[in-house]
Amino acid sequence: MPALLARVGRAEKSTLLAICVAAFSLYGFVELADDMAEGDTRDFDRMLLLAFREAGDPSDPLGPRWFEEVMRDFTALGGTSVLVAIALAVVGFLVLTRKLHFAWMVALSVSLGIALSSALKWVFARPRPDLVPHATEVYTHSFPSGHAMLSAVVYLTLGALLARSRAETGVKIYLLSVAVLLTLVVGVSRVYLGVHWPSDVLAGWAVGAAWALACWLVMLWLQARGRVAPPSSSAGDPPAPD
Repeated sequence: MPALLARVGRAEKSTLLAICVAAFSLYGFVELADDMAEGDTRDFDRMLLLAFREAGDPSDPLGPRWFEEVMRDFTALGGTSVLVAIALAVVGFLVLTRKLHFAWMVALSVSLGIALSSALKWVFARPRPDLVPHATEVYTHSFPSGHAMLSAVVYLTLGALLARSRAETGVKIYLLSVAVLLTLVVGVSRVYLGVHWPSDVLAGWAVGAAWALACWLVMLWLQARGRVAPPSSSAGDPPAPD
C-alpha cells in the first residue's frame, strides 16, 4: 500500500481527497434532511438557537445592540444580490485578464448554485423558526439556509477556483481561508438573528461545500487537459489566454 500511494501524484491525491470530502458533505446533507423531516433535530435546534439569546428573554440576542447590527451586516454578505454582484465583479476581472474558461466556470457555478438552493427550499418547504423573534426580514422557506448555502457556493467556489489559478502555496491558503471564514460568519449570523434553525445552516454548508468541491474538480480536469491555463507563479506573469 505505501508503494502504491508513493506512485500517486499530488494532483491525484488532491482529487481523491476532494471527492471524499464532497461525498461526505453530500452524505451529511442527506442525513440532516432525513433527521429534519422526522423531527429528530428539534432538541438540538432549540438548544443551540436559545444559546444565542439572553437567559430568560428569548427575544433579546446575546451582546450589546451594536453587535446585533454587526451581525446584520455580516448576514448581508450572504444575500443573493450581494453574492451576484461579487460574482459579476470576479467574472469581469477574469474576462479582462483573458481567463475566459475561468470566467465561464464562475458564472455557471454561481448561477446553477442559486437555482439549486431555490429548488431545495421548494422541495423541503420547512417553516422558519417560531421560537424567537426574527431580527431581520425573511421571505422564503427555511431548509436549507440559502445564505449559508449560497455563501459556501460563491465564496468557496471563488476561493477554490482562484486558488487553482495560482501556484504559490501561501496565496492558495490565504484565498481558501478567507472563503471559509466568510462562509462560517454568514451561517452563524443566521442563527444569531433567529431566522434559521442550526440544522438549516449545517445543511446549507454541507451542500454548498460539496458544490464548491465539484466545481474545483471540474477546473482541475480542464487544466489537466489543457483547456484552462495552468496556475500562474507570480503576479508579474503575463496573462495567458485560456
